[in-house]
Amino acid sequence: MKDRRAHAVMMLTLAQADLRALVAMKDLAQISTAIFGFHAQQAVEKALKAWLTTAGAAYPKVHDIRLLLKLLKDAGQTVPEAFRRLVYLTAFAAQFRYDIIEELVPEVDRAAMIREVAEVVEHVERLVL
Repeated sequence: MKDRRAHAVMMLTLAQADLRALVAMKDLAQISTAIFGFHAQQAVEKALKAWLTTAGAAYPKVHDIRLLLKLLKDAGQTVPEAFRRLVYLTAFAAQFRYDIIEELVPEVDRAAMIREVAEVVEHVERLVL
C-alpha cells in the first residue's frame, strides 16, 4: 500500500458516508431492514479496515466482521468488547443482500444500531484523524 494514511482516511470517509445514510434512513419505513442493515454492515466493515490500515495490518477482500476483528487483535490492537457483538451485521453483507425475502430479515432497533455503528466509526476517527 503506497500511502497507508491516505487509504485509512479514504476508508473512514466511506464508513462515515454509510453512517450518514443510516441516520437519514432511520425513520423511513419504505427503506427495508435489509438495505438499512447492509449500510450498517458496510460502515463497520470500512471503519475496521481503516483501523487495520492505521495499525499497519493487511486485510483480505472480505465482508466478515468477525475476521476483521480477529485481524485487529492479531495486530495487537485492543478492541472494545462492545464491538464484538456487531458480528451479526455480517449477515447483511451477503445473505440478506442476495436473498431479498423481507419476511426472513429480522426487524432491528434502528436507533440502537445507529448508536452501535457510530461508536465504532467514532473510535476509528480518533485513531485515524
